[in-house]
Amino acid sequence: MGYTFSEKAIGKKAGRAVRAGECVIVPVDVVMASDTTGPIAIKAFQDMGGKRPAKPERSFFILDHAVPCPTEKIANLHSLIRSFCREQGCILYDQEAGVCHQVMLEHEHVHQGDIVLGADSHTSSYGAVGAFSTGVGSTDLGAALLTGKTWLRVPETVKVHMTGRLHPGVSAKDVILKIISDITSDGATYMTMEFCGDGFAAFSREEAVTVCNMAIEAGGKTGVFVPALTDPDLIPDQDAQYARELFYRAEDIVPMVACPHSVDNGKPASALAGQKIDLVYLGSCTNARLSDIKIAADILRGRKIATRMLICPASSAVLSEAARLGFLSDLIASGAAFSAPGCGLCVGTLGGVPGNGESVLSTTNRNFLGRMGNNKSFVYLASPATAAATALRGTITDPREVLA
Repeated sequence: MGYTFSEKAIGKKAGRAVRAGECVIVPVDVVMASDTTGPIAIKAFQDMGGKRPAKPERSFFILDHAVPCPTEKIANLHSLIRSFCREQGCILYDQEAGVCHQVMLEHEHVHQGDIVLGADSHTSSYGAVGAFSTGVGSTDLGAALLTGKTWLRVPETVKVHMTGRLHPGVSAKDVILKIISDITSDGATYMTMEFCGDGFAAFSREEAVTVCNMAIEAGGKTGVFVPALTDPDLIPDQDAQYARELFYRAEDIVPMVACPHSVDNGKPASALAGQKIDLVYLGSCTNARLSDIKIAADILRGRKIATRMLICPASSAVLSEAARLGFLSDLIASGAAFSAPGCGLCVGTLGGVPGNGESVLSTTNRNFLGRMGNNKSFVYLASPATAAATALRGTITDPREVLA
């Protein structure tokens, strides 16, 4: 019987063959924390007697959840992180950098076959480049910071096949929302989701990040983009054993929207036509990259939006390139506003929080009650194309209706 990606990746680091269900101790290649989890990880490291991180040059702290800093308390936490990195030789990306996962990928800090622990649940994003990457609690991250190791239970695997090509106006976000609506938000609990087939192989790396990023929203331990794998020691075997296999035709996927208050409450955008939206938000580690901003600019160029729209680029590099290419001026001319690169409204820590009773259509990854800072508002999740089309009309709109 063959081996899945996770069995191969973890076994390679453990130095022996492993199977799903086994608990093993493995070396960790990369650790990463944000400004919300970093201070707790640092305290855990110190409480365990830590004097020096095992791999400071592979330990990253990224200020992204509350930037620019909104309060005195958070300013002091940022100062704590800066001091720790300066004293210990860890790598710091300060408030100007952007969302942690975007920054890590832009700077190529993660590689195929790496074991990556991040004190952020969407660390699964790095499966797009073939890493075994997973989110952990701050205490576990502190232990990995100290020892350079962690323990893992080798996860079972869900294999997701997709053939064919997506229609114009349909995107990777629609694919993952469709999958989650089918299997529910706990359908892959503590499992790896392997995305394979010629349908996924046609995706760009940015699209691969989107699907791996949201594997956690199906309960997954991680996700991996199989077409990105080139190392035969990591490519899953044809006769590997899977907990479940799913099959999709790209041509059957339509623009999807996850309705309040659950990511698995998915419906075709066309079924929600006419639903009034008070705010459209394009941002987050899921969909705020250059290709996402381009999609919105292409739809809104020369047009005026009919509702509020806030855009938060994933990084300063994305912001700079979007400005160079004219996307910012196109979107500003349409009536959209911009905020500084970072997590921003996705976690409700900064400006743009919706009012009581307001409905938001967002390109983020979660829509549970209160996610965007107000438990009396309603959050719908969708793709950048659906977001732009919805901003144009002020109601939920299938983007295929407005594409030129």
